[in-house]
Amino acid sequence: MTDNSTKAKVEKGLARRRRNELIFRSAGMLATTVGVLFLGVFFFTLIQNGSSAFQQSFVLVDLEFSEDILAPDGELDLEYANFDAIPRNALRAKFPDVTSRSERRELNRLLSISAGYIARDMIEDDPELLGQTVQVWVPAASTVDMLLKGNIDREIVESLRPISDKQIAWVDELVSNERVRKQFNTALFTNGDSREPELAGIRGALMGSFYMLLVTVVLSLPIGAAAAIYLEELAPKNKWADLIEVNINNLAAVPSIVFGLLGLSIFVNWASLPRSAPLVGGLVLALLTLPVIIIASRAAIKAVPPSIREAALGLGASKMQVVFHHVLPLALPGMLTGTIIGMSRALGESAPLLMIGMVAFIVDVPQGLSDPATALPVQIYLWADSPERAFAERTSAAIIVLLGFLLLMNLTAVIIRKRMERKW
Repeated sequence: MTDNSTKAKVEKGLARRRRNELIFRSAGMLATTVGVLFLGVFFFTLIQNGSSAFQQSFVLVDLEFSEDILAPDGELDLEYANFDAIPRNALRAKFPDVTSRSERRELNRLLSISAGYIARDMIEDDPELLGQTVQVWVPAASTVDMLLKGNIDREIVESLRPISDKQIAWVDELVSNERVRKQFNTALFTNGDSREPELAGIRGALMGSFYMLLVTVVLSLPIGAAAAIYLEELAPKNKWADLIEVNINNLAAVPSIVFGLLGLSIFVNWASLPRSAPLVGGLVLALLTLPVIIIASRAAIKAVPPSIREAALGLGASKMQVVFHHVLPLALPGMLTGTIIGMSRALGESAPLLMIGMVAFIVDVPQGLSDPATALPVQIYLWADSPERAFAERTSAAIIVLLGFLLLMNLTAVIIRKRMERKW
């Protein structure tokens, strides 16, 4: 009787444990599924909104490099010539019925303002074009581009659209005459920022991010590695070392905007370094990534088996020889992984950069560490605040590029660890 009762209690307990295990496993699977679902929705929405930005609409126009416009006095005048009139005249020639001033203004708005710069560059590169007519594909205005991509609803009331019915009719006529096409949007990667969406690009932001990461890695990697080696291998184990370790761990959890305030106070206000420069941004991001690199490097050094150190010491190696000839090479994969992860965090930061003035509108591509610049996350922030629909498209495209760089950096960290790590 006692045996049956004990058996029943055991079976009941086992059934309850299996039921609890099943509930826990189901909850874990549900949480994972929800997380993957949200991630899938995020990437789907992002790609859906941003993929069209990698294409740009162009219009084929017959540019007539008229001597009356470019050389009224018999000599080519690149400084004062009205280059904007060349693409406008070419477009008006296709629509001779447009005569009123208001309609002409509407017709002119079908082309990007860069059409005049294209005409100028062509005649500057080849003055022999004077007096000739050349067919050229020029960028369409952002409203036309959005219309052709289906991002503007033709059926809504005209007053609620950024493009009029007449402009839509002219665009349709150009399409029917095969004078409109889409091609890869090179301007997105070759231009700096612009007030005109069709001319806006991320090259300035990419170069700003590159210069900042260069400063960051040059400063944070050697300092972080040296600090980790000292704290883990050479520092005496006392209360001061414990205090430093606690503070490093606390700094890793400090909000990034605090580092921006620190950089504004020290590097900009006190040291008088140029505001909105990659040099200052790199210094701030170096402070931000140092705790991450130190913690990751210490973990990698601590993972080296003590037997390696003991064997080297037993063979007569000094403390420094043990560290630099044996421990450091074995810990290097983990240290590099931590550094790359820290750089990935720095690449995606915007809050500290806003505090040091890198939120300014910068058209020119920076050529050095002290030139005014912005960063890719800040460029995304600026475009997201713009009301034009075309900037929303470019915002998603810039996010795709940023995520691509982050995934590449994390993949590099994984590959380095897999190829260089040793198992004991």
